[in-house]
Parts: sequence; structure tokens; C-alpha cells
Amino acid sequence: MGVQAITMEAGSRHLSAEELSTRLESVGAERYHHRHPFHLLMHEGHLTRGQLQAWALNRYYYQSRIPIKDAIILSRSEDANFRRAWRKRLADQDGDGGAGGLECWLQLAEATDLERKRVCSCGEVLPGVRYAVDAYLALVERGTLLEAVASSLTEMFAKHLIALRLDALRRHYPWLTNGLGYFEARLSQAPEDARFAFEWVYEHARTREEQELAVRALTRKCELLWAQLDALYFAYVQPGWPPPGAFRPEAS
Repeated sequence: MGVQAITMEAGSRHLSAEELSTRLESVGAERYHHRHPFHLLMHEGHLTRGQLQAWALNRYYYQSRIPIKDAIILSRSEDANFRRAWRKRLADQDGDGGAGGLECWLQLAEATDLERKRVCSCGEVLPGVRYAVDAYLALVERGTLLEAVASSLTEMFAKHLIALRLDALRRHYPWLTNGLGYFEARLSQAPEDARFAFEWVYEHARTREEQELAVRALTRKCELLWAQLDALYFAYVQPGWPPPGAFRPEAS
């Protein structure tokens, strides 16, 4: 067997759970949106109220599609045990006897002085944000179930970012304090969701090719999250050109 053949065989070896986790974590370290300039400005306290309003309003479109995404994933599985576990995500977002993630996000938007009705209409969402979010739904609907579940594994990195964001928002934007319930809840929800999704992905990615498919799906999700912030940065930071019909902060 030649050197090339040996290398190819080694490269196709099925990864252990620890090795796969390391691969996925490396995607997050390089590509997750915690490194985006818009988030860096936020965490350093350099965003204006208007820029935070633009973020809250546009991000709501993404948040509003998360339970739809999870409903699509539920509809694609024939495994009752999987569906019972995954539907927890719907309750977390839509609420189940209490305020869910969507309601908490609206409270955050209201804390920036935006009207709830204005945010819910999604009429002033940036085209780039809308395009990226819709592309995420398409990934979940048109890819394999493995890809759909793997794309949710950004939750593996979310807890660190959420803790960082909570601290930054409390220090730099104290007027947001009463609107941080979404992030406080996700501190415990995200790690639990990530554990289940990772175990499912590891069990169902039975070949190295399928494992690489899961890695690519996670990479794609990170790209779509980054693209949303690209649109926000271009419209509200530099050069600061919101397109016609998009949200425009009031002059301060």
C-alpha cells in the first residue's frame, strides 16, 4: 500500500466522540460570531442606543424563525423519542406556562425603547438578515436530518458568549437590565440542548463522510450567523447605509 493510500485511509477513519467534539469546537473558535466586529463593539460598550435597537429588531426575525426551524426538524423525524426530546425547544421559545424566548426577546427590544408591534411586524428587517435567516430554514428543510440537527450545534459555543454578553450589557448598557431574561434562560438551556444534539449527531453519523457532513452543516450555520452581523455592521456602523425600507434609528 502506497503512502497516498495510507494517508487517505487514515483521513477517512471514524472519529471518536472526543475527536468529533474537538473538530466542532474548532469550527466555533474560528467561525462563530463572537468574533464579529459588531459583537466586539457591543461587548466593549461602543454601540449607540440606535445601533442596539437595530440589532434587537433584526435579531428578532432570526429568533422568530427558531421555533419554526425546530418544528421542521420535528416533522422530519420518525423517532418518537427524538421528537419528545426535541419539542422541549419549542416550549423554550414559544413558552409553556410562562414567558418563552420570543417573549423575552420582545422585552429586550422594548428595553431599547422599541414598540413591540414594530418589532413583531418584521417589516423593517434588513434584506441581508432576512436572506441569511431564510437560508438557514432552507438548510434545515432541504438538507438531511443529520445536517439539520448538526446545524444547531452552535449551542456548544453559546454559553460562553452569553455569559460574556450578559456581563457586557449589564456594565455598559444598564438601561437594558430588565430586558435580559432571554440570555439568563439560555445559560442553562443551551448546554442541555447542545449535549442532546451532539450525542444524537455522534450516534447517527456512522461514517467519517457523515461526520464531515455534520461539520460542514455547523460551518454553514456559523456563516449565516456571521452574514446577519455583516448586514447590521454595513447598515448601522460603517459605512452606515441602511437600505430603503429598513429600520432607521432616530437622530440622537
